[in-house]
Amino acid sequence: MKHAMTSLSLSVLLSFAVAGCDNSAKVPTASQKEESKNTATTTPITIGYSDWPGFVAWQVAIEKGWLKEAGLNVEFKWFDYSASLNAFAANQLDAVLTTNGDNLVTASGGTKGMMIMVTDYSAGNDVIIAKPGINSVTDLKGKSVATEKGLVDHLLLSTALTDANIPLTDIKLVNSVTNELPQVFASPEVSAIAVWQPVANQALKAVAGSKIIYSSKDKPGLIYDGVSVNMSHLSAHKEEWKKLIQVWDKTVKYINDPATHADAVKIMSNRVGVDPAQYEQFVGGTHLLDLAGNKKAFVKNDSFDSVYGSSYHVNQFNVNNGIYKTAVDVDGLIYPDLVNELK
Repeated sequence: MKHAMTSLSLSVLLSFAVAGCDNSAKVPTASQKEESKNTATTTPITIGYSDWPGFVAWQVAIEKGWLKEAGLNVEFKWFDYSASLNAFAANQLDAVLTTNGDNLVTASGGTKGMMIMVTDYSAGNDVIIAKPGINSVTDLKGKSVATEKGLVDHLLLSTALTDANIPLTDIKLVNSVTNELPQVFASPEVSAIAVWQPVANQALKAVAGSKIIYSSKDKPGLIYDGVSVNMSHLSAHKEEWKKLIQVWDKTVKYINDPATHADAVKIMSNRVGVDPAQYEQFVGGTHLLDLAGNKKAFVKNDSFDSVYGSSYHVNQFNVNNGIYKTAVDVDGLIYPDLVNELK
């Protein structure tokens, strides 16, 4: 797996971008002009995807031919994660696979994508690892903890400390580039790190006796991933996007079915060049959401069971940590209608 996992990797970049853009939410309306059927079939829908299990899962649908079977003309374009967000922000893609937090960051920079469905939430792939003698988040008080500031595991660390009633000021936060965290963790000055897989496995090997003391599995719904669509394209192609959600439902069921799971993991692992047995761990740390799971996630409330509640939490984190100055209109960037219309 590459560096681009569920991270807020454009946070700093986009927080400085496109000053003065219209920041009001605009939910697509039926009054906007539909494109002709001929154009819809000849012009592919372009979607940026990258190296995260909930995104790579689309490879199963691609190779099984389910998109074409559904009458869809879709071109999935492979990117490093940050590059996919840049391409979407530059209107070079109709949609992008992104975290709910990064969708807010992109919107703060002036490009608003509508989250029409969620693919998954992180369920163990984001972790806090500590050296021997540190057995819980509470034990981090007074210790030096390294992570890359502004990224998704800074969010994980902040949330874990809040739940343990430890102010962030009670630890020494060490800012480190994610790929360098295993080496930083091996230094005597640092007691713990917050990091994602597969870098986490490297860190565990670097320090004998180290262990995971907290993970995204302890906070299901903290980090959602999903499909964010250009608003103009969504308004003109709603039926096609609904078909795409149905294909996703079929894909999740295929991955989760014990009879076809191994085949699905083989397809996914081949896409990223990882041994299937190793990739199985990363699939296990990703809770995929089928149509039924999406319907539950799109119920508006303040809990992490809801993509709304999760996004409210990330929105406040982003403001508190200077990723952007003014809170984003979360509700205006989530579009539950397509999921709710499907049976």
